[in-house]
Amino acid sequence: MYAPTPFDENGDLPLGIYRATLSETLRHFGTGSRQRQIVATRLERIHRLALSTGHVSRFVLFGSFITAKKEPNDVDIFLLMEDSFDVSQLAGEAYLLLSDHAVAQAHFGASVFWIRRLAALNGENKAIEDWQVKRDGGQRGIVEIIGESQ
Repeated sequence: MYAPTPFDENGDLPLGIYRATLSETLRHFGTGSRQRQIVATRLERIHRLALSTGHVSRFVLFGSFITAKKEPNDVDIFLLMEDSFDVSQLAGEAYLLLSDHAVAQAHFGASVFWIRRLAALNGENKAIEDWQVKRDGGQRGIVEIIGESQ
């Protein structure tokens, strides 16, 4: 299971994929400032909506929410979806969340990216590992949300 890891000199998690339940993640990253609490609430809502599709294979967090940054702006999410996932079959907030990146950012305060498992050309693990690369080319750790019983 998940054990809190010290941040590196840049305030990032050390390189790696840390597996944690949603409740563990919220306890570790969702406190410390009012903004962190707000972003944590957003994450809970998004996690619930994504899982409501019945097609989430893997749920991965990256970006400022899982860093030492006191005031993260949003939560960054990568979803690996089952091959049978069809966004056009969704309705309501689940459709808003997964149909358009800009709409998800505006409505949910989150950057949400997703692909179907079949689209992970170099394999699912490689698709997830790639989210460890930051915009500046550096690397950081990421968190994969797992079920409470895993």
